[in-house]
Amino acid sequence: MELAYYSDYAVRLVNTEEPARGKDSLTSVEAVRELFGANQSAARRAAEADVTRFRAVRARLRAVFEAADDGDETLAVDLLNSLLLEFPVSPQISGHDHRDDDGRPLWHMHLADHPSNATAGYAATAAMGLAFHLTEYGVDRLGLCEAAPCRNAYLDTSTNRSRRYCSDRCATRANVAAYRARKRLEADRSDSTGRTADSAQPASANGDR
Repeated sequence: MELAYYSDYAVRLVNTEEPARGKDSLTSVEAVRELFGANQSAARRAAEADVTRFRAVRARLRAVFEAADDGDETLAVDLLNSLLLEFPVSPQISGHDHRDDDGRPLWHMHLADHPSNATAGYAATAAMGLAFHLTEYGVDRLGLCEAAPCRNAYLDTSTNRSRRYCSDRCATRANVAAYRARKRLEADRSDSTGRTADSAQPASANGDR
């Protein structure tokens, strides 16, 4: 698995909640299992108690993104380190299901979690993936969408560190909102200029007489 896949665990979990909109899709065991994607063996470990546990981990992961978005690198790292200590993983060399043209295993690093419960396994993978991303690309690559009220988490993989939105949809919505705001401002300025000219006209006319 690539590091981007592991870090996406964190993004998927954080984005099950939209606090500003009052939305939360993490309300059932089925919702928890969906977060595991293709890893169905891990998903099957999920139980009712994991819903509450997942929400607790989600809040801690969002705090990491919030600290990074605020530019507080030290806090972001400290929060992530606390998750890594609580939810450890064991790196292993794996070659299962990956073969080259000659049928030889394609060896790669795999993160094996400690499956005491579904939450522990998922949190371990998400925290380690996010740690890899942070140390490889920088804290400023962890962001929260600027298209209010979205605030979804995202990982900036752009070459020039220019990403500001979680999706093309949010980027388009923000650009349209900014365009309309500019148009309103221009219209207000035009109206203000027109009113100023009208109020000055009678005084000028009286002066001519």
